Amino acid sequence: MAKVPVLVTGGAGYIGSHAVLALKDAGWQVAVIDNLTTGFRFAIPEGVPLYEGDIEDGALLARIIADQNIGAVMHFAGSIIVPESVQNPLKYYHNNTAKSRALIAAAVEGGVKHFIFSSTAATYGIPEVSPVTEDSPKQPINPYGMSKLMTETMLADTARAHPINYCALRYFNVAGADPEARTGQSTAGATHLIKVAVEAALGKRSHVGVFGTDFATPDGTGVRDYIHVSDLAAAHVLALDALIEAPDRSLTMNCGYGQGFSVLQVLDAVDRVTNQTIVRQMEGRRAGDPDSLISDNSRIKQALPWVPRYADLDVIVRHALAWERKLTEIRRDT
Repeated sequence: MAKVPVLVTGGAGYIGSHAVLALKDAGWQVAVIDNLTTGFRFAIPEGVPLYEGDIEDGALLARIIADQNIGAVMHFAGSIIVPESVQNPLKYYHNNTAKSRALIAAAVEGGVKHFIFSSTAATYGIPEVSPVTEDSPKQPINPYGMSKLMTETMLADTARAHPINYCALRYFNVAGADPEARTGQSTAGATHLIKVAVEAALGKRSHVGVFGTDFATPDGTGVRDYIHVSDLAAAHVLALDALIEAPDRSLTMNCGYGQGFSVLQVLDAVDRVTNQTIVRQMEGRRAGDPDSLISDNSRIKQALPWVPRYADLDVIVRHALAWERKLTEIRRDT
């Protein structure tokens, strides 16, 4: 299958940098645009051009698309902290929706044929049924989820009006790091549970907060579907293959393993892997946290030849821990 040059937005960030590695490892030509507000130059592999700038800069996007002969966009740039989206909704509608509109417009104007979008299970809100299918009601309960759903809607409308197809991948809880420790979750103050827990295990935090112990789950803590970031990145590359193979077809698919672990089970895994006990501080629920959020991943497995390689909680923790240790060295050396 013909490989087209790919522009990765937010490619210096957590998930974007793993997608860049997956593309590069599979022989694709890649360029990155990132404003480096939450991304890191060290996350970009050697030989991959980095354009430092913003995805709402139409002139810059037009130049990149022309100079690199871009045929596909993988769009990861955006803001992702749910509580912040509640406190500052306009930031999220700007960063995640208005800027995505500018990017989609530049793609259409530049003749880009394929667009892969980093969406989220937050589009479902608090689902009535778990596991969640792609056809479950989309009822976001925060501006983050709504900002992503609005972008999905823009893509669907654009694909009906222009010669471009798209894949929206709705992520569940992304965790872990590149198995070779080439990149990982590097953001200071990150809110991802496994990231927080390995920081605590390495003494970077005094404890891990457990938000809610009265959920309707076996141990009372929230249950989530954790997916290894490298398996997620692999799904993006396969989705791009699928878009090129069937240019008249667009796809919307859940990205998860279809199994859930509670907060306490995750912390138990960190204790196992590190052979120590991290301090757990029980706290009240956060507004809008569902009891359980697990993906029905049958559609992605039917649509793509996607076979997860790292669907093991202890493996996810081990890779996250290895990256956290390397990150300490990187920060010491810079």
